[in-house]
Amino acid sequence: MAPLKPEERLIVALDFDTGRSALEMVDRLLDNVRIFKVGSELFTACGPKIVGEIQKRGCKVFLDLKFHDIPNTAAKSAAAAARLGVFMMNVHASGGEEMMKRCAEAVKVEAHKMGVSAPKLIAVTVLTSLDKKALKKIGVDVNIQAHVLALSHLAARAGLDGVVSSPMEIGPVRKKLGGGFLIVTPGVRPEWAASNDQKRFATPAEAVRKGATYVVVGRPITGVENPPVACQRIIEEIKGACGRS
Repeated sequence: MAPLKPEERLIVALDFDTGRSALEMVDRLLDNVRIFKVGSELFTACGPKIVGEIQKRGCKVFLDLKFHDIPNTAAKSAAAAARLGVFMMNVHASGGEEMMKRCAEAVKVEAHKMGVSAPKLIAVTVLTSLDKKALKKIGVDVNIQAHVLALSHLAARAGLDGVVSSPMEIGPVRKKLGGGFLIVTPGVRPEWAASNDQKRFATPAEAVRKGATYVVVGRPITGVENPPVACQRIIEEIKGACGRS
């Protein structure tokens, strides 16, 4: 993959409950960013149509639905998502190696049928809203970094393109799985923004320096008075971390 420009590393999360609000934000940010994340809230409210509307504007979509089911159901869901022409989608690594492998195969088959490049398929390791105490309450009493590394290795073995990882685990994942493995990092908060409900977070510059391929930012951009200015400030942070003038 060719080196990404700083503005290509930023993914803006469209955490809205109406298509109108989401598209208004896309239109405001067209001059700044080209990749938008559509998550469960927006997709549930609007359905596949919202993906097409964003694509009509010349933008890419990261479909963040975190498929996690029995292998057959998850694979069929991934195939359906691939038919939407999304740039990237994800599954939960905790669904297991067989589920991830079946999803990766299904995505490639659908892309081949359509004569297009397959969407990037990545695995969610541990949600950035969870810390060690929260994980222990659900029966996962292990070191978070070791757990993320184990799930990342499993995703790579299953044929996925990368993982979703908090800023705290970027370095070890990059070291273990190499430069070609995608690391998509949520839980990114500029120094001038509130942390909200994120527990394991870092600034955009810190995430990129550690080895993140893409950073996902929502409320620090979409929840402020002037989203384009906030967006550009974050891109400048990324640019500095990339060593570009």
